[in-house]
Order: sequence, then structure tokens, then C-alpha cells
Amino acid sequence: MAKLYFSYAAMNAGKSTLLLQAAYNYRERGMRPLLYTSALYAEGGVGVISSRIGISEAAELYAPGDDLYQSIRDFHEESKVDCVFVDEAQFLTREQVWQLARVADRLNIPMMCYGLRTDFQGKLFPGSMELLAIADSLREIRTICTCGAKATMVVRQGMDGRVLTDGDQVAIEKSVYLSLCRKHWEEEVGRWPVKGPE
Repeated sequence: MAKLYFSYAAMNAGKSTLLLQAAYNYRERGMRPLLYTSALYAEGGVGVISSRIGISEAAELYAPGDDLYQSIRDFHEESKVDCVFVDEAQFLTREQVWQLARVADRLNIPMMCYGLRTDFQGKLFPGSMELLAIADSLREIRTICTCGAKATMVVRQGMDGRVLTDGDQVAIEKSVYLSLCRKHWEEEVGRWPVKGPE
């Protein structure tokens, strides 16, 4: 029985690198992996999954409203798909997460999702929330804070280097994010020291 997997982490933990390595392993064994990434990461209308270490691969794009179950089923009917890899899974809609679960349950194709758990305000992304709720297997990919502790949070920095505490949940430019442990995240966003009653 195929499963729905969710591998999550803060920024710069190597999620895309692990995804590309796993897809390569399938291909090396003569199997067909199918890769998807968010349309937010389209480069000239083309989907590309890129790793900071310099490897990349073309991928199908998904956007809100796309029926991923039908898309994967169409590819599978054309030529057998052995595994599906989804990068930037935090941008999936809740319904798309269920579509991926149906691919595992009804088409018996393993679904490997990789993404962020929380945004720069410490809130769950909708796709991540649904994956945490229904995935068969959860795996945390670890990265480190500037202090050396495990980083579980991210802050968004403006062009001037100052930490932003409000704004849209999605801003694609990766260079404006910094992964931190919870303690240092709370300090950076101004939640510590806690102010008492005035």
C-alpha cells in the first residue's frame, strides 16, 4: 500500500536536495518519478526544482485550483509513474493534499511531499496543516540556528536587514529569510522580553 509522506523543515535545510536525490535514485533503478513544484517557482513559465548546492531538475507546475489527482492519473495512464515528488508542498491547498492522499490510496503511487511547516509569523501554511493532519509518515529535516541549536522557525528580513513581523504569508525571494531556533525567533520578532501590564 502506497503512503503519503511529508518531510518538513525550516528554510535552507536541504529539502529540495533530498527530493532531487530520491528522484534520481528512482530513475537510476529504471523507474519513473514525476516531479511537481508550485507555480510560484516557475522560471519563464517552466517548473524547476533547484537546490542551493547547484542541482536542479524540470518539474510540472501546480497552482491553486489544479486537480492533482487527475493530473497524476493522466501521466500514469500515459506511462507508469512509480513515485510522485512535490516540492514547496506548503503551497498546496487543503483539497490538493486530499487529492495527493487519493493518489496514494487509489492509484497506489507513493506521494513524497517536501515543504515548510510554518511561515515567518510562526503560523502553519494551509498545505502543511493538512499534511500534518493526514500524512501517513512525517519526517522533520533538521537545520541549525545561528546559535547552533535546531532551527524550527524562520524570520523574514526586509532589504535593510530588519526583521518583518507583518505582511503577506508568501514572499518567494529566499534570501530574505533566516532560520532560527524558537528562542531566537521570539527575540527577533520582538516577543521577548515579554512586556508586563502597563
